[in-house]
Amino acid sequence: MYAIVEIAGQQFKVEQGKKIFVHRLEAEEGNNIEFDQVLLIEDEGKITIGEPTIKNAIVEGKVVDHMRGDKVIIFKKKRKKGYRIKNGHRQNLTQVEIISINGKSSPKKVTPKKEEVKVAEEPVKEKKTAAKKTAVKKEEAPAKKTATKKAAVKKPVEKKPAKKKTPKGK
Repeated sequence: MYAIVEIAGQQFKVEQGKKIFVHRLEAEEGNNIEFDQVLLIEDEGKITIGEPTIKNAIVEGKVVDHMRGDKVIIFKKKRKKGYRIKNGHRQNLTQVEIISINGKSSPKKVTPKKEEVKVAEEPVKEKKTAAKKTAVKKEEAPAKKTATKKAAVKKPVEKKPAKKKTPKGK
């Protein structure tokens, strides 16, 4: 069972017992949090999709720790201009452990209809045959020569003996 939840403006795929890192939340360490912005719940093959959220669905989590993420280096440079700027950034994060996923009502269940399945299967068959045809054409085609033009071969330049320098006036 998993759910897709919106937390602090981002969407996360959560499962019971998993730990996730989210942007810093206002809650203290050890407190329980409830997330009500549940967008999707999957339970043993049954998918429930919200419009835009599922009503009465709650994902419960526990704040494990507040921490800072790894340092990210931001380096800007413009060539030949003498412009270089180096900055670093560390994001404030909260580690949340998912305790439970609770979907009470299901406004829309996705179940494929028989007609839709038949329509979906037909284009797949055509694509497979098209792939086979292209593979056969590639095999039938004669192997192309790797280089049609002769590569220009540079001949070694003969070095002339260096002239001896003589001082002027002699």
